[in-house]
Amino acid sequence: MLVLFRRDLWFYRGFIFSSVKREFQSRYRNSLLGALWPLLQPLAMILIYTLIFSQVMRARLPGVDDGLAYGIFICSGILTWGLFAEVLNRSLSMFLDNANLLKKLSFPRLCLPIVVALTALLNFAITLGLFLLVLALIGRFPGEAVLALPLLVGLQLLFALGLGLLLGLLNVFFRDVGQLFAIALQLWFWLTPIVYPMNILPPALQPWLALNPMTGLMQAYQMLFLHDAWPSWQQLAPIALAGLVSCLLALLLYRAKTSDMLDEL
Repeated sequence: MLVLFRRDLWFYRGFIFSSVKREFQSRYRNSLLGALWPLLQPLAMILIYTLIFSQVMRARLPGVDDGLAYGIFICSGILTWGLFAEVLNRSLSMFLDNANLLKKLSFPRLCLPIVVALTALLNFAITLGLFLLVLALIGRFPGEAVLALPLLVGLQLLFALGLGLLLGLLNVFFRDVGQLFAIALQLWFWLTPIVYPMNILPPALQPWLALNPMTGLMQAYQMLFLHDAWPSWQQLAPIALAGLVSCLLALLLYRAKTSDMLDEL
């Protein structure tokens, strides 16, 4: 099945890339500033977190004597979580939103989560580039550890793709899934050490949060941008395992229910 999956994606690569281009362009087509919005929105967010939180609100990381540390820490988590959240939110309704397309055209339905992931990755690449530029301007650009970014982003996308496909399929048959997961995603955000460091929590809670596959990944991003530290395999093992399991379950569910999907749509 995986061989067929790769073959189908390669055969329909033109459809995938044209869909990504159309999605990106349609988001800003009728706006006055057009192509500037993909730059202005993340830039404003980065400046707010790095300068307002650190310099105006004087927020500090416990045990770190650095005025910019908390701004870099919170940006590292929120900006990268944004990639994860965008893939999941768009995946929830990708089959429902493209029901007419699925009924009229014959193409592998697995192209849709790839389109979602690539569109989110394009938006994230712009945001990440601006964040790295701001870090360079303030003299905090990470060193050689920045080479680990493709690995971290790849593991994050693997998990988001698997979980997104699983949720998108379930949402076709059980429409409450989308509403429930919107609430669950908000809880998941606060149960992940993104706006707070893990070491401020009670020791009894820390092992439970460590079970969250996003915990180690967010810590790896934060340590990379804040301390130029390479991620450890121990940090990345939960997200890698979660990604493989979610992709396997999603492909099994897709294989079992793909023939019934059009009837539900």
